[in-house]
Amino acid sequence: MERRTEIEKVKEKNLTISQVKKLLDGIGEENLDQFQRRTLDYVSKFSKCDAESAEKLVEKLVGEFGLEEAEAVQIVNCMPGSIDELRIFLGGGRRIIETSKLESIVKLLNEHRLK
Repeated sequence: MERRTEIEKVKEKNLTISQVKKLLDGIGEENLDQFQRRTLDYVSKFSKCDAESAEKLVEKLVGEFGLEEAEAVQIVNCMPGSIDELRIFLGGGRRIIETSKLESIVKLLNEHRLK
């Protein structure tokens, strides 16, 4: 008799810190385990914009500026405030991005930053 092992495929999605906060808030703190509560505490402290803005920013960074989704998520998580800070996320010398494009990205981030 052949024994089969089923492998469950899990869908993986990059989420911003703000999106994680929204998900955990939706569950309710009283329903979270210890690890989830620590995670909620962390994301509450380090969210730089609300979840809706974060999702829109990632979409714009990918769609309009041609960034990879993982890069866009990290940029939204950290919300760099200058071109020099932004270049850190786009480094590695894989490609050169025009300064005007970088300025547009920083301007876009500043429009969605929590005050």
